[in-house]
Amino acid sequence: MKIWKIYLSGEIHSDWREQIEAGAKAADLPVEFAGPVTHHEASDDCGVAILGEEPNKFWHDHKGAQLNAIRTRTLISEADVVVVRFGEKYKQWNAAFDAGYAAALNKPTIVMHGPDHQHALKEVDAAALAVAVTSEEVVQLLTYVIKGELAGYTN
Repeated sequence: MKIWKIYLSGEIHSDWREQIEAGAKAADLPVEFAGPVTHHEASDDCGVAILGEEPNKFWHDHKGAQLNAIRTRTLISEADVVVVRFGEKYKQWNAAFDAGYAAALNKPTIVMHGPDHQHALKEVDAAALAVAVTSEEVVQLLTYVIKGELAGYTN
């Protein structure tokens, strides 16, 4: 049986990843999840912590972004499906970049966001194969795609 690799990209300030992982487990989906480093400070400071301090904030951020890109690019390129969540609290430019990178690699992408972001994310939504609002919808999408099962329908 195929084990599907699902990359969970996007906002790090809510428990949406845990909700999807719990839902996938409850649905007995054959999946492995991966994602970015979600410890905000570690993600921001990894470059200078490993490669040395930078007095200029641009280069501080640049070092961290490059190290994080090694992880992100590798895991997105290995993913079967990429889920990108845009949260309400902050603008996730990195999530938009991940969605674009996944699209460039022709990776099936599910985008998650609320109705307030519909206009701002119209191009991202147009490139995605599905746009969901909730973690539960993502689990239902994955269940259908992976198992071919749709709640309320029997084969």
